[in-house]
Amino acid sequence: MSKPDHTPDPEVVAAFDAMIAGVPGVERKGAQMPYVSINGNMYASISKANVIGLRLGKADLAEFLEAFETTLFEGVPGHFMKEYAAVPDSLLAQPHTLRAWFARSYAHVSALKPKPTKR
Repeated sequence: MSKPDHTPDPEVVAAFDAMIAGVPGVERKGAQMPYVSINGNMYASISKANVIGLRLGKADLAEFLEAFETTLFEGVPGHFMKEYAAVPDSLLAQPHTLRAWFARSYAHVSALKPKPTKR
């Protein structure tokens, strides 16, 4: 039995691409589950439920959750990622706001210790 094909919502992917365009040099990876990472640390992705997750530092995460009345990101159904916020649908049409938060995410993850490669 083959796995079901998951094609992300084009509108969510467009918002994701607009968001990551705010930081030069960031390249989207993953065709079926788009994400971005640096030094082996993922910091933004789109879940199978077509929700964008954004990895933030502790203070920024608390601020984001409160400001946008959202929850932690559920990367896989039933599995909440403690360092990630779910980007609410209302923000998808606000690329400048998304870019500002993405820049904070990028800065946070850029400062993390690189993960070793598995070669």
